Amino acid sequence: MKTLGIIGGSSPVATVEYYRIINAGIQKRLGGVSSGEIIISSIDFGKANDFIANDQWDEATVYLNKKAKGLEQAGAELILFAANTWHKVVDGFMKDVRIPFLHIVDPTGRAIQKAHLKKVALLGTKPTMAYTFLSQRYTAKFGIEILVPSPEEQDVINRIIFIELSQGNFRSDSKAYYFKVMDRLAEGGAQGVILGCTEIPLLINQADRPALPMFDSTTLFGANSPNPTSPVETLSRAQEDGLRSDDSEGIFQGVPLSIGLLTPVLPRHAEAAVQAMLEE
Repeated sequence: MKTLGIIGGSSPVATVEYYRIINAGIQKRLGGVSSGEIIISSIDFGKANDFIANDQWDEATVYLNKKAKGLEQAGAELILFAANTWHKVVDGFMKDVRIPFLHIVDPTGRAIQKAHLKKVALLGTKPTMAYTFLSQRYTAKFGIEILVPSPEEQDVINRIIFIELSQGNFRSDSKAYYFKVMDRLAEGGAQGVILGCTEIPLLINQADRPALPMFDSTTLFGANSPNPTSPVETLSRAQEDGLRSDDSEGIFQGVPLSIGLLTPVLPRHAEAAVQAMLEE
């Protein structure tokens, strides 16, 4: 088994769930009481938010590069970042790091391809939507056209993430606003929606828009979510809807996790990590 390094802390809740679900996947694969060999380097979420708010991407890159190098020096053999936004500076923070990086776009891109979708919307933090660091990879590597909300909508979505969701505040009017934006993007041709921020799945649920596939790039749905869904229920709905019928063979099918899976897409980023850890 390869040792996985996780850059976590953005947010701490996401890091906990990554750790939980990857270990569940390892146990599913290896049986018994097996668990993953994992090293976590957690960033200061407050400092991270300051970097974003002040557009200090160069300073953030230096800070994160120390984290990545530290994981390599500690014995990690591959790295993932448990957040979408910081993939903006992945080339910088992985500079002079010799071990592989597991990009968050790739498992989601493959899932969208297998669902035979060509145009999807992307929701996330302001940088995730306003910059093209994720959308370009979806397009260049997977041929997926990305639609994003208007600048004004991006501001509201971003505010809800940082002021409300990251503080555990789930408002019905904010949920309604997210769906208003998603419905508008669907009218503009979006065949699905990428939930490109860990906190968004704490607010909205696939069941609210069953005809519009939602792809949770981190695929982590906290136990305190207002609409938790069990893995068995999620898999059943996926098979009924025909959105991801091949997920019946997914490594997390039937795993008794304490979290629910939001969408018919099983834990893609985590599954990619498990597979990479167990490759010869």
